[in-house]
Amino acid sequence: MWILAHRGASKAAPENTLKAFKLAFEQHADGIEFDTYELDSEIIVFHDKTLRRTTNGKGRLLDKSLSYLRGLNAGDNQQIPLLCEVLTLAPASALCNIEIKHLQATNTWLQKLESVCPAVNQPNNNLLISSFHHHWLAQIAQQKPNLRIGVLTASMPQEGITKAVKMQAYSIHFALENIDERYVVQAKEAGLKVLVYTVDTPADMLKLQKMGVDGIFTNVPDVAKSTLNALPTATTS
Repeated sequence: MWILAHRGASKAAPENTLKAFKLAFEQHADGIEFDTYELDSEIIVFHDKTLRRTTNGKGRLLDKSLSYLRGLNAGDNQQIPLLCEVLTLAPASALCNIEIKHLQATNTWLQKLESVCPAVNQPNNNLLISSFHHHWLAQIAQQKPNLRIGVLTASMPQEGITKAVKMQAYSIHFALENIDERYVVQAKEAGLKVLVYTVDTPADMLKLQKMGVDGIFTNVPDVAKSTLNALPTATTS
């Protein structure tokens, strides 16, 4: 079962920062999950719509310039990172789940992704593009069929499975509070990988492993690694 560090090792380091991602890999996570906004000429890595919770800034993220955002302290004197910086930091074998929070247009977003990751034009086993905005995912899947798509669903698992199958997604991502073994079975029978967020207790990790879940998003990759260390690890095939 994949261990994907949710916003990096975010229990121990400021979320969605290079420090958190580096620590995740030091803790032997199989990959990382992070949130992105398309802004000006870049894609930046950040979760909230507003700045107050995780930085020393104020106001709405989309109301600010890239230079202003890059000058903020995102915790422990970390900058808000750019997508290119995160992908550069990640080992070649790591799975990088890029969640889209905001984009200006799918074609410009894809152009920016391609500029920092030319391999998007080839079959790519290390990038997974996810979002709750399923219409964006459908457009991306149509424009770049080589990219793996992950459909995020919160409250309606069955509807998420249907949408994922329709757009030929690679995976479906269920919320922990809504996961049920029947949904795991249905998704797998439809050819989907099953990932679950956000899983931080050993009891939940072991329960999901028994269900046959393919991966978890966790704020504590070190705990997940020690809990699941003796268990077989999934592959990205």
